[in-house]
Amino acid sequence: MTAPIDTRVAVVILQHPQERREALSTAPLVCATLRQARLVVGLSWPSLARIAGEPADPRRWAVLHLGAARPVSAERRELCVVDRHGAPVANPEAILAGLSGIVLLDGTWSQAKTLWWRNPWLLKLPRLVLDPPQPARLDRVRREPRYEALSTLEAVALTLRHLEAGPEAADTLLAALDRMIAAARPHSARAPARRRTMPPRRR
Repeated sequence: MTAPIDTRVAVVILQHPQERREALSTAPLVCATLRQARLVVGLSWPSLARIAGEPADPRRWAVLHLGAARPVSAERRELCVVDRHGAPVANPEAILAGLSGIVLLDGTWSQAKTLWWRNPWLLKLPRLVLDPPQPARLDRVRREPRYEALSTLEAVALTLRHLEAGPEAADTLLAALDRMIAAARPHSARAPARRRTMPPRRR
């Protein structure tokens, strides 16, 4: 295990308590890889500052949203900033450049929805939606429900690839995931599909 690396953007993962039972959960690996990553387990928290561990401006934090972006053109984007109705916002570059942290919900679809509705302060954050260019790597050892479903680690890596100045954070995360997959593959049968927290691909 290499030493944790620094990132400009902080990462906070809200994990549903039942997700702790998942043998191949990738959230702890994110925190072991990134110095600015934090894992908090529970169902509800009073504010962004409580989970961030310090004063935090909601305008400078974003949440990885469960919904899909509504396409406004044929152009495909791996990362979109959307409004409450799922429509891409104007001038997303300014929002992304100003972010100091991101929040992810870790669990099955139903567990992630529970976290979303039990933490109304999430509604104040800009919303990010991913459209991954490749299928999940974790699908090699744990069957995912759809081509575009990502593990939490892969979602963090793809997001940071668009937010950090260089690819180091994303590449280091994916290398750590590949090592975990290699270690798990000889001992793991492919598990039944689980509904992950990533949004469906835009068609």
